Amino acid sequence: MGKLLSLLSRDDSNCCAAKSYDVFLDFENAAPTETERAVYEEVERVLRESEVVLEEIQIYRGAGKEIREAIADPSPEVTGKAWAAVLPLVNKLKRCYEHSMELDKIVPKLLGQLVGGKLNPTQHLETQQALVKQLAEILEFVLKFDEYKMKTPAIQNDFSYYRRIVSRQRLDSTENMLVSTELANRMSLFYAHATPMLKVLSEATSKFVNDNADDVQNTTETLGTMAKVCLRMLENPKLLQQIEREDTKMLVLRVMVGLVILYDHVHPEGAFVRGAHVDVKGCVRLLQAQPAIKAEPLLNALRYTTKHLNEENTPKNILRMLAA
Repeated sequence: MGKLLSLLSRDDSNCCAAKSYDVFLDFENAAPTETERAVYEEVERVLRESEVVLEEIQIYRGAGKEIREAIADPSPEVTGKAWAAVLPLVNKLKRCYEHSMELDKIVPKLLGQLVGGKLNPTQHLETQQALVKQLAEILEFVLKFDEYKMKTPAIQNDFSYYRRIVSRQRLDSTENMLVSTELANRMSLFYAHATPMLKVLSEATSKFVNDNADDVQNTTETLGTMAKVCLRMLENPKLLQQIEREDTKMLVLRVMVGLVILYDHVHPEGAFVRGAHVDVKGCVRLLQAQPAIKAEPLLNALRYTTKHLNEENTPKNILRMLAA
C-alpha cells in the first residue's frame, strides 16, 4: 500500500488542539489494493494518454508563418501550404480536446471511490493512497496543460484559420472537414477558455457534487484535507525528507495549489472565506518561500484561475499576499 505515516489524531497533551495534518502520502510508490484495482486501472489508462497529450501541447509549434503568408497572398499554392501546415495541428488539438472528455468521464468515478461511504476524508487518504496519487496526477496534468496553453496563443490562431478555410470550402463543397461543425464549435469554446482543462475538471467535480447531494461536504472536505496534507508534507522536515525525488516535491507543490483552486470552484463560498477547509495563507507563504521560477506560475494560477478571490468576503490580507 506504500508508505503512510498517519498522525491525524489530536495532540494528547491538549485535548482541545486542532487536528494535525502530519501525514505522509506516498506519491512515488503507492500501489493499488484489490478493492482499488478496477477503478485504478481505468484511471491509469487515461493518465497514460495524459502524458502524450502534455508532450504535444508542450512542443506545439503553430503555423503562424504559413498563415500570415496565405493571408498576404491567398493564391491556391500559398493557401495550400498553410492548409497542409494547419491540418496536423488541428488533429493534435482534436486529440487534446477528446482527452479532456475522457477526464470528464473518469473524474466522477475516481471521486466516487474517494468520497463518502463509511469512511471519512482522513480514512480515505489513509487507505486509498493509490487513488489519491492518481487524483494528484490528474491535478498536475491539468495545471501543466493549462500553463502551456496560456503560453501558446498560436493554438487559437491556428484553429480560427482552420475554421475560416473550412467555411469557404463547405460553400464550394470541395473538401471534407477534419472535424464536424458541432465538434469544431465545442473545440472552439474549449480553447477560448483561459484554463480549459481546469474548467473541465471543476465542472466534472461540480457535477459529481450535484449528483451526490449527500456527499457535498465530504467532497469539499476531502479536497481541503488533501491540500492541508500536501502543505504539511512540504513544511515538516521529517515528512519532506521521506520524498525521494526532487520532481515529486514539485508535484506535491503543484497538487496543493490545484486542490485549493478546485476547492474554490466547487465549494459554494470558495476557498478564501474565513472558515474554509483550506489553509490559503499557509499555501501562499510556502509558495513565496520557493524560487520564483517554481512559485510564480503557481501564484499566478491562484491569482487568475480561482473563482472567488476578488469577492467581498475575501480577507484583505489574502488579497495583499496575492497582489501581483
